[in-house]
This record gives sequence, C-alpha cells and structure tokens, in this order.
Amino acid sequence: MALGTVSAGRRIAAFVILFALYQSAEGVGMLWLHSPALQAVLMIAALLAAWPVGRWLLGHRGYDAYALDLKPGWARLVLVGILLAALARLAAVFWGLANGTFVFGSPPASHTPIFWIGMVAGAALSTFIASITEDILTRGFWLKASGVAWTGSAFVLASSAIYLLNHIYRLGDGPLAWMRIFCFGLAYAAAAWRWKSLWAAVGLHWGWNLTNTLLDGAVTIDAARPDGSPWLSAGAHLVLTAIVLLWPVQSRIDSSTSSPNGTDR
Repeated sequence: MALGTVSAGRRIAAFVILFALYQSAEGVGMLWLHSPALQAVLMIAALLAAWPVGRWLLGHRGYDAYALDLKPGWARLVLVGILLAALARLAAVFWGLANGTFVFGSPPASHTPIFWIGMVAGAALSTFIASITEDILTRGFWLKASGVAWTGSAFVLASSAIYLLNHIYRLGDGPLAWMRIFCFGLAYAAAAWRWKSLWAAVGLHWGWNLTNTLLDGAVTIDAARPDGSPWLSAGAHLVLTAIVLLWPVQSRIDSSTSSPNGTDR
C-alpha cells in the first residue's frame, strides 16, 4: 500500500495506538503500580508494537514508516548525535557548577569494574529504548507517516509542541518546565527534519539521556538553585539546534520524507 493511499482514519488510529502504548509505560507502570520493571516491559512493548503499526496500518515495511530507514550514513548520524549531546550535557553541568547552580554532593559508593560494565550496558539499553520510542511518537510519525506536507519551520515547531504535550505527567510542573521540554524538542525535531531521518534525532535524544544516567551513577550533583537547572538544559539544546542548522548539507540522508507521498533534565 502506498503511503499516499492511506486514509486519514487509519493514520489517526495508528497514532492513537502508539500514544496509548507509550503513555501506559509511565502512567500504568510507574504512577499507578509503582513498578519500574513493568514500566520497562510496557516501554519495550510500545517500541515493538510500532513495527506492526507501521507495516499493517500505514502500509510500510515497518519502522521505515517513521523515517528509521537503514540507509548509508544512519549509524554515523546516531554516533555524532550521541557525541554532540554528551558534550552539551557536560558543558551544561560544568557551567552550572561554575555559577553555583549545581554543587557536588557526597561521592557515590565504590563499585567493581564488573558493576560498571553492567551499569553502562543497562543504561545504554534502557535509555535507547525510551528515547527512540518517544522519537517515533513525537517526531518520526509526524515526519513521514502522518502524510502532512510540512515546511521545515512548521514541522520543527509542531513536533516540539507535540513533544511537550506528550509529557502529560509533567505539564503540572509549570511554564519553566514547559520551556525546557520545548527547547529539547526544537533540537531533536530540527535534526530529524534536516537529515530527513529520525536517526539524527535519536542520536541527540539518546546521547542526552544516556549521559544523564551515567553521570548519576558516577558522581553526585545536587541542584543548589533548582530554578537555574532548566535554563542550562534549555540553553544546551538551543546550542544543539544551532549546530544542527549550521551542519554541512552534504551530510544529509535523503529518506524521501519531505512530502506526504514520499522523538529528560
């Protein structure tokens, strides 16, 4: 089935399924049943379900419905994104330590090398699954499967707003949290649009989340001025957005998704 022949009703149904499965991980797994294990299982289920949704409801081979095609250069996009996001996160932390937003707390307990290997592997897997699943819902679906003929600016702004609204359990945190999440969305959506590949967004999103998790395991950093932390994270993502927009065009992967017929601290 060609993408252009998919009905609006089928596209809506696909999004509702993806949205419900994604939200169940935090809503049911954590907030209702307080079970990290169930949350992980439901998040994996949401990621796995995206394949048949893309294949049977949207007429694609599977994950390529969300611009996750394994075309030449996709791995480079992920690796460069991880590196850029890690540097941005570390820069935000060092800036926060320098201006008093963050302070070092008590050092964490010492562990064996085997523990650290397992921790890094577990962190890499868990943050990858959470990041790519949210990227599919808030960016990949809208980039390719939605069938919308976006302009670049419209896609980036719309995707960032969808990303913000997808954090339904954090909307009660107030405007400062909204600003931070929206800025995150700008960087990730700009990367997806610039390369017409969700892998570009996955690299940045995964890199930021993975660096956060590894930092939590390696050092104890407390927020001396909690209101300053969102500004540092937002600023780091605005810098990432600028880097994405200024990156050489020849690095782009063309996934033929620019027309409807062609995803935190």
